[in-house]
Amino acid sequence: MAAALASAPAPLRGQDAPPAAPPAARRFDLAACLRLADQNHPNLLAARARVGQVRAQLLEARFAPFMGFAANGGMTLAPTVRGDSVFSPNTDVSLTSSLGVAWRASVWGVVPLWTFGKITNLWDAAEANVKVKQAELAVERDTVRLDVRKAYYGLLLAREGLALLDDADQEIAEQVKKLEPQVEQDEADPVDLLKLQTFTAELEVRRAEGQRFARVAVAGLRFYTGVSDLDIVGDALRPSSHRLGHLSRYLAAARLNRPEVQMARAGIAAREAQLRLGRAQLFPDLGVLLQAGISAAPEVADQINPFVSDGGNYFHYGLALVFQWKLDFVPQLARIRFAEAQLDEVMALDRKALGGVAVEVEQAYAEAIDWQQRRAAYEKAVKYAKRWLATVQQAIDVGTMEEKEIVEPSKSYALNRFNALNATMEHNLALARLAKATGWDAVAAEAR
Repeated sequence: MAAALASAPAPLRGQDAPPAAPPAARRFDLAACLRLADQNHPNLLAARARVGQVRAQLLEARFAPFMGFAANGGMTLAPTVRGDSVFSPNTDVSLTSSLGVAWRASVWGVVPLWTFGKITNLWDAAEANVKVKQAELAVERDTVRLDVRKAYYGLLLAREGLALLDDADQEIAEQVKKLEPQVEQDEADPVDLLKLQTFTAELEVRRAEGQRFARVAVAGLRFYTGVSDLDIVGDALRPSSHRLGHLSRYLAAARLNRPEVQMARAGIAAREAQLRLGRAQLFPDLGVLLQAGISAAPEVADQINPFVSDGGNYFHYGLALVFQWKLDFVPQLARIRFAEAQLDEVMALDRKALGGVAVEVEQAYAEAIDWQQRRAAYEKAVKYAKRWLATVQQAIDVGTMEEKEIVEPSKSYALNRFNALNATMEHNLALARLAKATGWDAVAAEAR
């Protein structure tokens, strides 16, 4: 074998090499697709970045009030200056033939002791803002999960539909093959053959649509998950394993778990903290002033008299109880009224959110019940159509019916089978929307 490979002719220059086989796609189930989307979806990455931003703001709010210190200093050249406040042999000329290095440094700041709630309310507002962004992240995650489930179940439906079309096409093709020689020998009606051929063409149209839906669903899943060679595990579309309970169960879950409700509550907490912060601005801030400074100029005589100002050589430090009070009462009262109006707005939006969530839950619950009943009805129709098809096929085999009679039961079986599959997908998606409406992701559990 090695000799044969060695003696094989090399491809000519300019001749295309044989195409490499495409790499095998990596297959994932629904849980893995949801996990990958949670890790890689751009909207979730952006939402996590926003959470990181407000966490940084919370860290700043916690330490900024106690870090109000500043320092400065410098270095320069100073002339030789001797004497005291009574007599000096030197003049006040800045540049002389005798210069020396002088330097200075100082630090000062205020440590707050009592701010009448300004600091604590600032912390409360920052913490509430973090909860708001976390709830926004949960909203984005629920939306992405719903999109992933739509693409996943849509792909399963498309592949199940294509398999169903293949079965129907094979069945009709066999009947066409039997009918063609009979038509040529004038033993059968050509119209019956044309009906079968027309039905075959309709199946080709449906196949093209199914292939398009499958490609779109795969592309969507690959974008959501960030995996360019993704495919799903299995081709069977099964109903969700969740069994619907009473409506009150899902309404209670929404009040507890729905991220929009949590976002509204966190928004109210943030506005209340901002209102308390605005009211605290009417009062002064009490604190301790800390200050220290040093200056050294060796060429300048050190003045030890405390009543003489010496800018060249000194070392001082101090501690004092200070206060700061902004006396803009009228503008501050306007800002308080503005904060009160913002709080009223958020509370109204909270009531709207609670009412809207209840409507969404009831709507999703009604859709789930509807599609559950439809799926059961279509499955009954599939059983009846299958019996009809088998009966007609047996009659054709024994010669009591003509081949043209297979068209109607074949259409009925294929249509009802597809309707049952579509109802299964819609039922699963209704549960997914119910999971999003309640914030209870287990409602959309995958079938096992």
